[in-house]
Amino acid sequence: MHKEITSINNSFIKEIVQLQSKSRVRKNTGRFVIEGKREISLAIKGNYKVLQLLYCDEIYTDSNLDDFQTEIIKISKEVYQKIAQRDSTEGIIAIAASKNFSLTSLNLTSKNPLILVAEAPEKPGNIGALLRTADAAHVDAVLIANPKTDMFNPNIIRSSVGCVFTNQIATGTTAEIITYLKENNITIYCAALTASKSYEKVDYSEASAIVVGTEATGLSEEWLNNSTQNIIIPMQGQIDSLNVSVSAAILIFEAKRQRKFA
Repeated sequence: MHKEITSINNSFIKEIVQLQSKSRVRKNTGRFVIEGKREISLAIKGNYKVLQLLYCDEIYTDSNLDDFQTEIIKISKEVYQKIAQRDSTEGIIAIAASKNFSLTSLNLTSKNPLILVAEAPEKPGNIGALLRTADAAHVDAVLIANPKTDMFNPNIIRSSVGCVFTNQIATGTTAEIITYLKENNITIYCAALTASKSYEKVDYSEASAIVVGTEATGLSEEWLNNSTQNIIIPMQGQIDSLNVSVSAAILIFEAKRQRKFA
């Protein structure tokens, strides 16, 4: 018999609403919300600990809930609609324990790692798209420099379709990440408009970090001053930049092509 919650005024439900909307609450409690069966499954595969699983039996029809081996809570449709931010999450929501995204937690097993670095990405949608690209290319790590939002923002989880759980991720300041890359002998390739080589004329077969900045301001001087080689995607139209996730995908998959997708 599962525990049941039918009131939107339940204190636990109010806490979930706070976890969904406030980064500070996620940070202070060390917990976050996952919506949807696929996302929850990816989190479990990524060794995230699911603390509670909530389901609405009017929507969720699978019978394998006990396989999750955690506290199972049945909720009414009214409660589900109160805490769900999406209509397409199959009536199932999990509360999970956060992970540490420090640089010291990274485990690079490849001798020639390929790393995607993004400096100060602001839009959760762009971060999610970067994580999807990183997963598709199976890069060794994604590093977020000077993050503007926490990685457990529900919009990042949604836009990444759960790839926040499938990638090795670390966050830190620009200075910390540059130090980490240099200490690990990883060549730094910065996407920039000046002093750049066309991206396909650079050799990414050795340990490489491809660094992208925001569309509005590009990369900081700190990155440009520490770049081994700036790279550029030649433009043939009237504009001089692409969406950051599109640029990252082009650059990362060129590196993968050179490595014969190894």
